[in-house]
Amino acid sequence: MRSQVDVSAIAPVVHGHHDNPFEVLGPHEIVESGRHALAVRAFLPESKQVWLVDQKHGISQPMRRIHPTGLFEAICAPEVHDKQNGPTYRFRAVDQAGKQTTMHDPYAFPPLLTDYDLHLLAEGCHWDSYKKLGAHQREVNGVVGTNFAVWAPNAESVSIIGDFNNWDRRPHAMRKHMPSGIWELFLPELPVGAMYKFSVKDRWAQVVEKCDPYGFAAEVPPLTANIVTDLESYEWADNDWLAKREQRNGLDAPISIYEVHLGSWRKNHNGDSHWMNYRELAHQLVDYCKNLGYTHLELMPVSEHPFTGSWGYQTVGYYAATSRYGSPDDFKYFVDHCHQNDIGVLIDWVPAHFPKDSHGLDTFDGTALYEHADPRQGEHPDWGTKIFNYSRNEVRNFLTSNALFWLDQYHIDGLRVDAVASMLYLDYSREDGEWIPNKYGGRENLDAISFIKEFNEQVHLQHPGVLTIAEESTAWGGVSKPTYLGGLGFSLKWNMGWMNDTLQYIRHDPIHRGYHHDELTFSLIYAFTENFVLPFSHDEVVHGKGSMLDQMPGDLWQKFANLRLLYGYQWTHPGKKVQFMGGEIAQWDEWDCDSELQWDLLQWESHKGMQKLVGDLNKIYQNEPALHQVDFDNAGFEWIDGHNHNDSVLAYIRRAKDPNDLVVVVCNFTPVVRENYRLGLPQGGWYDEILNTDSTYYGGSNVGNAPGVNAVEHECHGRPFSAELTLPPLSVAVLKPKRD
Repeated sequence: MRSQVDVSAIAPVVHGHHDNPFEVLGPHEIVESGRHALAVRAFLPESKQVWLVDQKHGISQPMRRIHPTGLFEAICAPEVHDKQNGPTYRFRAVDQAGKQTTMHDPYAFPPLLTDYDLHLLAEGCHWDSYKKLGAHQREVNGVVGTNFAVWAPNAESVSIIGDFNNWDRRPHAMRKHMPSGIWELFLPELPVGAMYKFSVKDRWAQVVEKCDPYGFAAEVPPLTANIVTDLESYEWADNDWLAKREQRNGLDAPISIYEVHLGSWRKNHNGDSHWMNYRELAHQLVDYCKNLGYTHLELMPVSEHPFTGSWGYQTVGYYAATSRYGSPDDFKYFVDHCHQNDIGVLIDWVPAHFPKDSHGLDTFDGTALYEHADPRQGEHPDWGTKIFNYSRNEVRNFLTSNALFWLDQYHIDGLRVDAVASMLYLDYSREDGEWIPNKYGGRENLDAISFIKEFNEQVHLQHPGVLTIAEESTAWGGVSKPTYLGGLGFSLKWNMGWMNDTLQYIRHDPIHRGYHHDELTFSLIYAFTENFVLPFSHDEVVHGKGSMLDQMPGDLWQKFANLRLLYGYQWTHPGKKVQFMGGEIAQWDEWDCDSELQWDLLQWESHKGMQKLVGDLNKIYQNEPALHQVDFDNAGFEWIDGHNHNDSVLAYIRRAKDPNDLVVVVCNFTPVVRENYRLGLPQGGWYDEILNTDSTYYGGSNVGNAPGVNAVEHECHGRPFSAELTLPPLSVAVLKPKRD
């Protein structure tokens, strides 16, 4: 009996470059000897013999080898394939070693992506594209398996390879949907836990193994295979947190963020990697944050990355929580446990660039797909990475959907977006001639701006109360303004100017600080133009800068006093707070991602005192509405004296929504004790000293005004009331008037 398959179609199948192997493989209606029949074909290159078996209809017949590479065919009755309910047959194959395997025919199952899915993906507005692309457990015609889908429009062929087919690209070639360029195949009975990649053959016949851009889990690096994962089985218990998240993340709420690199906060000293599991970290970090009064954790990127030394900022698996610390369910447990203990979880997210690792997004289908082809647009000169092509609908969809994925699947409370400045400007870190102007001749990246706005709109629309935070270092206006007012739409913006100016000032020897007073006061000129976060992040303690403590000038006592002063100033200045791990214990060593924090330092009172101070700063910050309710309006801040550069003293008022609810802050940036220092005050009467960073409790010299001072009618600083204070050296004192 002669096969009816088109001979010209066989070669593309057996050599792995057919863009629709369903045209040859699987069941096909034919007319044989004047009767309707079914030709069923299978490409099983490792099989010596194959039978088609249909127990429902009592059929078991050998399949003919119609090509020596392992293409088999059986002509049988049409009823073995029900168009409504799917196939009733299976293949029984015997390999060269005599091992027998029974399997379903993947080419007998219909595509699962609908025309509407393909339309939305092409339009760039399939916001939950992660539910369609990638690898998903599905039940089709009563058969449970895994459906794979990947975007690779310029590939000649794409195959699924894995531990289930000996990483052989021949057996499981995918079907290409035209014109979308999305490849799809359902593998029946493929279970959760199977490891896989995509084998992509480009138009120049080069074959590369690629990770799944939408893969939910991967092997522990340096291994790179993805793992079929079920994200729907975890049972969350954080409904109470989610119900009140909008208030806890409100712009009038106290937000004190502890920034953490999970791999180096604390080590597990059992095992080779020394990485702690997400579940272990959950309990230890939550207890620690609660004891010190932090309201949120910010995790440096947890998306999968091949190089640990990139700290996660060079992502390959945008949809995969890194397997270094456990499984996706382990990470869900981490977030869930934080929420059950009233700790919000923010993650760093990197939509600006991606690495060139061959198994990642770089030239994914043999062409510049996710990136620009022109290196003047597609290569980042500082980091040696690729820049996303935001002009492509599918790329924008990939990124926006990814942001929504973390909020949906992992209940993340906010995204701190890394390197926003590099996205906004086409000439970022480039010289003349190294960049291409936009269509108006300007330096603004119009496509990236459009993407950023769309991302913020969708996040705030679909997940009210979630924070989006821009790490943006330029004077771009309206970063944290709504898009309908012409802004970029972020909730908050890191105040990089404040961070740089303040650190530059505090590094000066106190004897010289009077000449640099404007470095302190300048931030209040623009403090209310954006919704600012005040960060002392990991960037301040790497690349030779030294630890926060090490950057402080002076002898040992002055170093600690300066750092206490710096934190007191940060916590009382308008803006939400970010502190990188290790700063709260005054770590001596610069941060190293391969080492844990110097916890042994807490045996010393000076380091223990710093930790106590941070805990009390968080406590007063949360308990005093004046320190957090009105951060982004000048109604919440009032100078008492911002001009005393001779004494290097700052004094200001912080007010709550109720303007009568206030605190007074006095900062002495010199090691000189200033006695009988008269300070104008907003009202008469008694003021409690509710914080003094020079207290012996924190390791200071215990100079101050405990339990408080009395303001009398005596004009000073343009105010009718004043009091005489003793200003401790290198300190912050906070006073609160008694209210009837």
